[in-house]
Amino acid sequence: MRRERGDLTSLSELVRAYPVISSGRGRITRGVLLLRIERVGFLDADVQTLVAEVQAEYVVRYGGPDTTPMDDTVFDPPAGAIYVGYVKDLPVALGGWRSRPDVVRLGGNRAAEIKRMYVASPGRRQGLARALLTHLERTAAESGADVMILETGLVQPEAIALYESSGYEPVEKFGYYAWSPISRCYAKRL
Repeated sequence: MRRERGDLTSLSELVRAYPVISSGRGRITRGVLLLRIERVGFLDADVQTLVAEVQAEYVVRYGGPDTTPMDDTVFDPPAGAIYVGYVKDLPVALGGWRSRPDVVRLGGNRAAEIKRMYVASPGRRQGLARALLTHLERTAAESGADVMILETGLVQPEAIALYESSGYEPVEKFGYYAWSPISRCYAKRL
């Protein structure tokens, strides 16, 4: 049974109480806490709640939401996947990937693009984003991707730090925000 999103105070208390132990396989344990990552559909209620949260954060940081055109099937298999991370049945993390055969970077020709990567505020700086990123890379590779690509922005320095420390390197801009001077694109061979 899923808990209500309003119960984030207890999540804050839980993530402070346990040290991080990462298996590197998309799961993080904190003593008895576990980040459970589930593949869901884009229209799932938890996905929509977390998408609304990340869009609200984009409004604060960028002055408006992410307007990249995406339909409801963009994460449907086999060309994509979207995942929700749960701590104690509370949806706290979101991330997906979609196939991008039109983008060639780092010599790869079967790119998967990370989209909607987000961790709710109380769960940040706990290793949850890194666990979810590892999971996205693994599942994209299992689906045939040979390079992971992404676009982020200069006003998300914590995202840039995560990607760079995870082996991503800057690449030529691509996609919807390629024109933007604050856009930054990264790639990593899988």
